[in-house]
Amino acid sequence: MATDVISGSSSNAKADISNPLFIHQSDHPSMMLVSKPLNGDNYSTWSHATKISLSAKNKLGVVDGTVTQPSVKTKPDDHASWQKCNDMIVAWIINSIDLNISNNIFYMTDAHAI
Repeated sequence: MATDVISGSSSNAKADISNPLFIHQSDHPSMMLVSKPLNGDNYSTWSHATKISLSAKNKLGVVDGTVTQPSVKTKPDDHASWQKCNDMIVAWIINSIDLNISNNIFYMTDAHAI
């Protein structure tokens, strides 16, 4: 069941490590999720390793769609936290894919869609 309600406010997302929108101070866009990038021949192992990494960071819900984008109109602070988290995940995914493949998704902006 998807939810657009993230417990608490966006300020909680900034401080609550159990919140899926929490970004740890050591997280950065160029971080590698997996040691071997997706190269076209290793999808199964890449996918499994990526899911484990995202789960360990409590971000799998953003990718699998169980944590949905809050409304920019009714929950602008939560939307901003979701957008920041989504952008970080998109960068992680792009950086975990071989350049020849990542060029095909480079302009996609939704982690769930990727």
